[in-house]
Amino acid sequence: MRERTIHFLNHALFFVAVLLFLGACAPWKNAARRNMTVAFYNVENLFDLEDESGKNDDEFTPDGDKNWDRTKYRKKLADISRVISGINEGDLPEIVGLCEVENESVVTDLVQTGLLANGNYQVIHFESPDFRGIDCAVVYRPDEFRVLDYVAVPVYFEGSTDFKTRDILYVKGRTRNREELHLFVNHWPSRIGGVEKTEPKRVAAARILKEKIDSLMEADNRARIIILGDMNDEPDNRSLQEVLGAKAPSDANAMLVNLMFPEDEKGKGTYNYRGTWNMLDNVIVSRNLLDEKGFRCMEQQGHIFHEEWMEDVGREGDIFPRRTYKGPNYNGGVSDHFPVYFRLRR
Repeated sequence: MRERTIHFLNHALFFVAVLLFLGACAPWKNAARRNMTVAFYNVENLFDLEDESGKNDDEFTPDGDKNWDRTKYRKKLADISRVISGINEGDLPEIVGLCEVENESVVTDLVQTGLLANGNYQVIHFESPDFRGIDCAVVYRPDEFRVLDYVAVPVYFEGSTDFKTRDILYVKGRTRNREELHLFVNHWPSRIGGVEKTEPKRVAAARILKEKIDSLMEADNRARIIILGDMNDEPDNRSLQEVLGAKAPSDANAMLVNLMFPEDEKGKGTYNYRGTWNMLDNVIVSRNLLDEKGFRCMEQQGHIFHEEWMEDVGREGDIFPRRTYKGPNYNGGVSDHFPVYFRLRR
């Protein structure tokens, strides 16, 4: 009888221990399902080693001006993987927008490198007409985000048919809890040649994007929209604030909200030009991702991710993103931009 009692107690204690363990794990599992991290990163010239016909990529080949080789390529992949996998502590970002990638192959290599390989990321990429051959892409975790549709949106300029730039990448998908998201990844024309002189091209890109968003909102005024990208403009520039209509989170009447305004107002940025920080990388969402049920933006703002190993120090002690090359000289850095991200919680 005593042996039966001991046997019964042992089974009971084991059963209680299992319940306690499952109970301790449940909050973590539920929290993981409730949260989603969305990031964007300009990875600065992620080229393979091949000289591809129709692209101005000669310098990024073993015989090119930059003596680009497999060791440098693999290091860059490993460094980008380290950055992206470090953004969301304890888990990998569910959705990442990228720009300055040469082709689908380099993005596939990236998501199979380092800790990113654990995310089983899927790749969306289109070849764009950019003369250098750099494009936008999206990588996503299919266990958290199911893609329903995607398309490349051409960016054109009236009266300037010779100028080619990156397409806007549009992705429609559904989260694990069946919330539909509309994602736009951008890389607008650069400021080379002067900010004012080149502004009309970024304004044109903003107008094309605004037309697409208006069309979505007309079909469904509750559409959940996420806009990511290197716009080569800052939150208070005309293209973003006036044409696109992306306002600060404090503007309760804004339909689109630029989550990078709070960091920009503190003098922070993602790109450093001659000692001055510029918030060129932006994260914009529809207002209902701040105040409706379902997924909501945590802290109602975006963030810049950087760690000391990603930085360079200038002669005056200024901090810069550590780029891969300084002119023709190999610098061994990751990118000349810092990535941006935001978190959603359900």
